Amino acid sequence: MDDQQRIKILNNAKDFFRNEIVNSHLEGATKRASSLKSYKINPFLLAYLANFLEGTSTPESFAKALVFPRLLSTSITTTFGNKAQKMISELFDGMMGSVVQGIDIEFIDAYDGRKKYCQLKSGPNTINKDDVKTIIDHFQSVQNLARTNNLDLRVDDMIIGVLYGETNELSSHYKKINDRFPVIIGKEFWSRLTGKENFYFEISNAIGQVALEIDGSEKLQETIDTLADEIRKVFPSDTFS
Repeated sequence: MDDQQRIKILNNAKDFFRNEIVNSHLEGATKRASSLKSYKINPFLLAYLANFLEGTSTPESFAKALVFPRLLSTSITTTFGNKAQKMISELFDGMMGSVVQGIDIEFIDAYDGRKKYCQLKSGPNTINKDDVKTIIDHFQSVQNLARTNNLDLRVDDMIIGVLYGETNELSSHYKKINDRFPVIIGKEFWSRLTGKENFYFEISNAIGQVALEIDGSEKLQETIDTLADEIRKVFPSDTFS
């Protein structure tokens, strides 16, 4: 990858984050978060969390106790995870998709020069126990297909590519897969993908530049106010202090 390609990928990353992640978060996620029915409320904890957060039980503190975890963690993480494959496709102009079932992308590994068959995951804690068998079964199917077609496919050619994180952060589920097939995470994954040792930090910084364009405070407050109004109507008045 030359410097022109590198700059293009970084610009694609900015556009993708701006158009896919930020827009989805500012519009769709905030709209959902402003509706009480979108939450699974634990009535034993909500008042405690509201008081823990603001030292008071008001419709506004209740709303903040619901909205903050949703908009500042859960929804944006889910959105990013759901768009991981699309992100790679758009960054590299759609040239790396795979038609093999259970495989997201195929690429030539910059470390060993071999083609890799890769399932993409967003972060180090993004699979559950049931996913382990599904992923291993997919890779075994690829092995069987390669054997049938006399293809030179090695175990290390089938990998899980995790977009961010460190090896020591991988969940126990990923570690079980890693006993059979490599799980490549964060800096090493992006290095293998691009041939640039520090590309992981470059793309993180590029996306960080987009973040400087965003001030979501007004939208966040609007969401809290809308939800607080609904809470005020639904909850008994003696709920609040």
